[in-house]
Amino acid sequence: MEVWVILEGEKVGPLHDFEVRRKIEIGEFKATTPGWHEGLPAWRPLVEIGIFTKEFTAPAPVEAPPDPLPARADDSQPPPAPLPPPSYGRRFWARWFDLSLYAALWWLCMWAVGQNIEAALLNPWLMFFQFVPWFAIEALLLHYLATTPGKWLLGLRVVNHDGSSLDLSAATRRSVRVLFTGIGFGWPPLAFMCHALSVFMIKRFGSTLWDQAGGHRVTVKPLSLIRITAFIILFFAVLQLQMGVLSPYIVRQTVEQFPALKAEFDRNPPWHLPQRNPNN
Repeated sequence: MEVWVILEGEKVGPLHDFEVRRKIEIGEFKATTPGWHEGLPAWRPLVEIGIFTKEFTAPAPVEAPPDPLPARADDSQPPPAPLPPPSYGRRFWARWFDLSLYAALWWLCMWAVGQNIEAALLNPWLMFFQFVPWFAIEALLLHYLATTPGKWLLGLRVVNHDGSSLDLSAATRRSVRVLFTGIGFGWPPLAFMCHALSVFMIKRFGSTLWDQAGGHRVTVKPLSLIRITAFIILFFAVLQLQMGVLSPYIVRQTVEQFPALKAEFDRNPPWHLPQRNPNN
């Protein structure tokens, strides 16, 4: 959403709402700073604009239990530093673990019910929209569990800025944003550009576009050697499962497109090529 503000008597804008939130967090915009966006009848203080109200609402302080022993000067220690936000690399691998797991199960189910795998691979619309069902599943997982299989393995959770879970509407909007601007529907050229944009956003603003727009954050906890090992083994197993279903069909299509490879595959067949069903 585009927003205008009045700063030192001058109108500034248009600004994206996530830019306004960031400037509120660093203290550049105050609660009394006048703001306006399309649909408002007049300029209002930012604190009275619905999409920014929670930025000025501080959580109620929690009273700490009394210390049974008086503090001693030599025992005083500074509080531990907060954990840093997750690197884009950890989020990247968590995302593609989830997508690979979904794709492996999707192709396995198609093979199990006797669908024409080769025809599906050659259908551009089916391949373009292949990951759409996953993001409906992801929205439910984020709403109820605040994580997904890949994020759980790598110690990541998605929550609101106050630590609460996303409601179903917010989780759905976030998943749709990721589908469009995070992976570009999984189509390689679009996915590459989306990843480059995400890296820029994290380095420039400290968060991805979809988390900035939705007012969410990704929490992180330290990884143990067991989790890292489990992630690598499971990721390898998922890729093997997916390729075990698809490889024979991909090889046959490759041989048909490049006849020069046929003699080599005849001498050293990497997989048993399934026979094409003449009825399909």
